[in-house]
Formats: sequence, structure tokens, C-alpha cells
Amino acid sequence: QPVHKPYPPLIIFVFLFAPLDLCHPGDGSLNGSPSLQAILFYTPRWLWKSWEGGKIHALMMDLDIGICSEIEKKQKKKLLLDYLWDNLRYHNWWAYRYYVCEFLSLCNVIGQMFLMNRFFDGEFMTFGLDVITHMEADQEDRMDPMIYIFPRMTKCTFYKYGVSGEVERHDAICILPLNVVNEKIYIFLWFWFIILTILTTLTIFYRIIIIFSPRMRVYLLRLRFRLVRRDAIEIIVRRSKMGDWFLLYRLGENLDSIIFRDVMQDLANRLHNNQHHRVPAEQAEGGAGGGGEEGRRRDEDDEDEHENDENEQPDPERCDAE
Repeated sequence: QPVHKPYPPLIIFVFLFAPLDLCHPGDGSLNGSPSLQAILFYTPRWLWKSWEGGKIHALMMDLDIGICSEIEKKQKKKLLLDYLWDNLRYHNWWAYRYYVCEFLSLCNVIGQMFLMNRFFDGEFMTFGLDVITHMEADQEDRMDPMIYIFPRMTKCTFYKYGVSGEVERHDAICILPLNVVNEKIYIFLWFWFIILTILTTLTIFYRIIIIFSPRMRVYLLRLRFRLVRRDAIEIIVRRSKMGDWFLLYRLGENLDSIIFRDVMQDLANRLHNNQHHRVPAEQAEGGAGGGGEEGRRRDEDDEDEHENDENEQPDPERCDAE
């Protein structure tokens, strides 16, 4: 049977602007649905803005323009370099929260598909495929799925006072011209949801590869920032963690290319000349004395790095034997 339900005329704009008490007037079961969908779409962005806390904007220090005096530029580069050095290997949780937001975006798109499918009484999941099949079928055998879901004519019942003064009932056929627009909107939404699902899934696999492949991080930095020397990128990726790579990549997209090249080269030189990277004393005391999650994470990272440095040191007996 055709679905005789009122549908929002322009759901894309209703998603963004319709208030909760004005959606589908007269149909209480649908009130607030578009606004709920708009909130669900905006939630991952809101979470990331809250978690990011303006870190990238604070670290930029107007270095994206690069038009300033040499003294000011040198001071800002030194501040940025000192921050990267003091907080090296401690940005993983910051990056993982960004990846969580991307995963929530994927869950949201899939959830929206099921929500719309329930809204259409189980007809939305295959709506686009049914339309494609309908276009390829013979003229005599095909049944238009858009008319099946969005009927253009329906039976209407009117009540009015007759000559005797009593209420009379009249049945008539009503034209629903707005459903011609609705069917096109929902066809677009179906394909848009499918495209978003595919692209977001590919992004998730891309993030997984980045997490487990340092070589891919080196390749991406070289591909995106060609002014930075290869040996500098390899040193930074080898001595840092995935979160540091993510932060540097975001900084490189926002900083002046020459300034970013200088910062990366100075950071690589400092890492090369200081094989035993340690946390500053005030940060170490805060981590050990506070007993918080950040302090424990810093202590564990220092222990892991210390073990790696010991493993890299040459064996004295083996050197003597050689």
C-alpha cells in the first residue's frame, strides 16, 4: 500500500532551521525528527571543537602569514619549537579523540540511514536501487517506487454543512504536488548518505594505516611538505609518536611553508643532537607527584623511551671483540 504520510518539503534546510514544535504540524509522531537529525550530524564537530580547545590556533601565533619582523618571527619559532620539544610524544590522546570523532561521523551516517528507513516504513534502504531498477525496466512492467512512497493523488474526505444544516461528508481525489519535490529530495539524500558512508569508511581505514605504519607517516609528510628535508622527517617520525605526527601535519597545513620548514629542521637537529630526550623538571615533578592520568602517561612514555635508548646503545664487549 502507498505510504500516506506527510513528508517535509525541503528536508535539508529543515534539518538546520526547523524548530522542534513546528516540524510536521498535525502529526505528533514526527515532531522534532529533522531537528534531532541536525543535532546528531553536528555532535562530532561539537565534540572535536570542545576537545581540541584551540590548540592549533594558539600554536600558530600568526605564523600563517609570515609577514613580521625577523626578531618577532624568531621568537615565535623558538616558542613553537620549545613547545614541540617539551611535549614530544604526549599528543596521542589528542589525536585519538579526533579519530573518535571521525568514527562517530561514520556511526551517525549509518544510524541516519536506519532512522530514515524506519521513517519510511522500511522503504528507504533500497530506495535509490529501486529507482535505478525502475529506470532500466520496461515501460509496461515497471512500477515507479517514487510514486509508491510519495503518492501524487490520494483520497480526501471533506465535511461541510448541507442545505438542511447537518454536516455532510464528501469524498474526493486530491492532488499532492509537493510530493513531486519530496521524491527528488529524498533520492538525493539516499545517494548522499551512501557517498558519505563510503568516504568515511575509507577515511577510517586510512587512519588505521597511519596509526600502525610509521613509513606511511614519512611518505605523507614528504608528499605534503616538499620543502622539508627527508632526513629531518625520518628523524622526527622515528623519535616521536603518531599524535606528534598528527599535530605537525595540522600545523604544516596552517603555517607558512618556509617557517614550518625551519621549525621541522630545528626540531630534527635537536632530536639528533639529544639522543636522550627527557621531560623538563617541572613537568616531571607534576607527573610524579600529581598521580593523575597525564602524569602516569608521561612516566610510562619515559620508561619506554629509556628502554629503547638502552637497547640502541652498543655492547662494550662486542666493540672490544671487534
